[in-house]
Amino acid sequence: MSEILKGFWVLEGLDGAGTTTQLKNLEAYMQDKGLPVFRTAEPTIYETGRFIRRVLSGEIKVPQSTIAYLFAADRDNHINNPEYGIISHLQNGEIVISDRYFFSSFAYQSIGFDPDAVMMLNSRFPYPELVLYVDTPVEDCISRIDSRGSDKEIYEKQDYQTKVRENYEKFFSNLPEGCRLIRVDGTLSREEIFSILLREIGI
Repeated sequence: MSEILKGFWVLEGLDGAGTTTQLKNLEAYMQDKGLPVFRTAEPTIYETGRFIRRVLSGEIKVPQSTIAYLFAADRDNHINNPEYGIISHLQNGEIVISDRYFFSSFAYQSIGFDPDAVMMLNSRFPYPELVLYVDTPVEDCISRIDSRGSDKEIYEKQDYQTKVRENYEKFFSNLPEGCRLIRVDGTLSREEIFSILLREIGI
């Protein structure tokens, strides 16, 4: 049976879906309610995560297989570091909310690299209690990315994001018992999305 980390919630979605905005809103709401919460993200802010961001920006070019290994290494530290890892925060009684987790690896690194290998790299990591999926059409995401006016990351292309969306659906169709998927229509306003998330989470 797959291990489930109670109190660990993950937001997922395509690039430009709006997960980061919803995560920040959720953190602020929980803090206002006096709920102990720790907000985090993948890639992390630590050394491995910073290197990954350089890869995603296109500054450093490595094979897709290498990216999958880098994310797994960053994730291992993210989960297990005794000082600041997710498990340590959960043990301190905090709810941990993360912008992306291994679902992103399944969705992204399985394109151009063996999906079974990606699964194996991530098989030892526990599942979150909740997966909050902001389901936004690819065209909308690309339009939002274009509107930023900044340089795109290596995955921020329409054909790639289409495959990513398909991969998300594959993996979400086989979640273990105890890991709940909450799917929200990403075409709704930010306020509507947030309201639905709060109602579904029950806080």
